[in-house]
Amino acid sequence: MASIFEQALGSDFHSLHPMLQKRFGVDTEAGYACVGRGIFAEVRRGAWWTVPFLRLGAYRNILFPDQGNNIPFTIENYPYVDGFGRPTVTFVRTLELPRKKRRFDATMVHSAQSGGIVDYLGTHQHLATDLVLEVTADGSLHLQSGAQRFYEGVVGFTFPALLTGTADLYEGFDDARGVFTIQLQVRNPVVGFLFGYRGEFECTFPALSDRGIPGHLKPRREEIRE
Repeated sequence: MASIFEQALGSDFHSLHPMLQKRFGVDTEAGYACVGRGIFAEVRRGAWWTVPFLRLGAYRNILFPDQGNNIPFTIENYPYVDGFGRPTVTFVRTLELPRKKRRFDATMVHSAQSGGIVDYLGTHQHLATDLVLEVTADGSLHLQSGAQRFYEGVVGFTFPALLTGTADLYEGFDDARGVFTIQLQVRNPVVGFLFGYRGEFECTFPALSDRGIPGHLKPRREEIRE
């Protein structure tokens, strides 16, 4: 079976750089995961008034207010089938900051309804957004978030655009140096830049274990609403 990224991109998947095809080809039937280790040359945030918003996001591993340079990080992409039977891939980034670790938690799920990918953010999948995927001219992958939806108990609603940020993530491969590259920016239509990083990493592709994926990568709660 094709990975969730290949299903979402269709024939465009084969226009990705071959190393990105391997990276985003993770799937339970393919039998492997992708673990990247590297350095963020820069992690930065917006102006001082963005700090309360970023601090709030840190409680559920969505955003955080820290910034710095030359920060070691890992990115772990493990495929599994979630509790609702949906093909899923973890997208967990862990940063080794001087005083503490910080995490971005995301689980990407293939939507049978739309044929695309729903990205659940945070430890409890309270936030969901549809992803728009695009292969660029140089074979890189561009992922852009759409409207954000909030789910908790019986509550479910879409945030007004003015209260959210649009994330643009670019992943590529540098043939000359043999490394993957990554760059993210999160922007709000009113206040502008909120958060971002850029860096590079190398990948290993561990075989999936019969015991399943590492428990620390799974969300603490799963949400069926897309």
